[in-house]
Amino acid sequence: MKKVSFVIPCYRSENTLPQVVAEIQEKMKTLPQYEYDIFLVNDCSPDRTIDVIRRLCQENENIRGIDFAKNFGQHSALMAGLRHSDGDYVVCLDDDGQTPADEVDKLLSKLEEGYDAVYAKYDHKQHSAFRNFGSKVNERMTRTMLGKPKELYVSSYFALKRFVVEDMVKYENSYPYVIGLVLRATRNIANVPVNHRERESGVSGYTLGKLLALWLNGFTAFSVKPLRIATAIGGFSAFMGFLYGIYTVIKRFVNPDVPMGFSAIMAALVFFGGMIMLMLGLIGEYVGRVYISLNNSPQYVIREKINL
Repeated sequence: MKKVSFVIPCYRSENTLPQVVAEIQEKMKTLPQYEYDIFLVNDCSPDRTIDVIRRLCQENENIRGIDFAKNFGQHSALMAGLRHSDGDYVVCLDDDGQTPADEVDKLLSKLEEGYDAVYAKYDHKQHSAFRNFGSKVNERMTRTMLGKPKELYVSSYFALKRFVVEDMVKYENSYPYVIGLVLRATRNIANVPVNHRERESGVSGYTLGKLLALWLNGFTAFSVKPLRIATAIGGFSAFMGFLYGIYTVIKRFVNPDVPMGFSAIMAALVFFGGMIMLMLGLIGEYVGRVYISLNNSPQYVIREKINL
């Protein structure tokens, strides 16, 4: 009998988490060919989410709890759940009830067909306009920087085979980015259509700052393309500055009475100075991440384990 491990990052979900767990339990009763367990990872939520996790673990021996010492982010919570899971298949989903746990059989069926990873695809997402915009930017970034196939839809509801999980958890650097790790392990990935529900309570934990940090993490952790783009922009700027210098000299010879342009010089200095600072900042970002990784900064710190 194959085993399915569910991994759920939890943040501000004291009101929604019991319903998500109950839905998983009801669905798995209809899939007797699988045994299962559930990993609930509390990302240092400020509400009573950890108390709810403790209660669920007391009531169900196949539910495991992990409590972070501070907030490390969704992707670190996923990595903690993946490391502790032991299922033949691992299913990751949200804690807010918007990802339909009762349609997990669709993802598992695709894995049984031979795919290594399966992502849920939503025809109509019930997120806010802000979250939808963030998803579109993330989609474009993963296509450009990580080489994600254009036809592949990526969401927070996905299933993986064990060998993919085993490869992902080998990554121990400080800035995990789950889709980058999946694409590093395999390209044999499929989509399945599922419904996306409206949020019943609470608000999304993703702020503008967290989304920006996620995008920055994505394209600096698994790609050197930003450095190559910076090199190209720097070369183009230098070439344009060279042309402008030639133009200025020719203009001076043609008409000696033309006054030297202070405004043009200042504009050029500001432009090129800004470009130089931008490129140095980008290089500094890479160097800083290397420095933090060399210092063995952890992906997460676990305060408490329950039923583990």
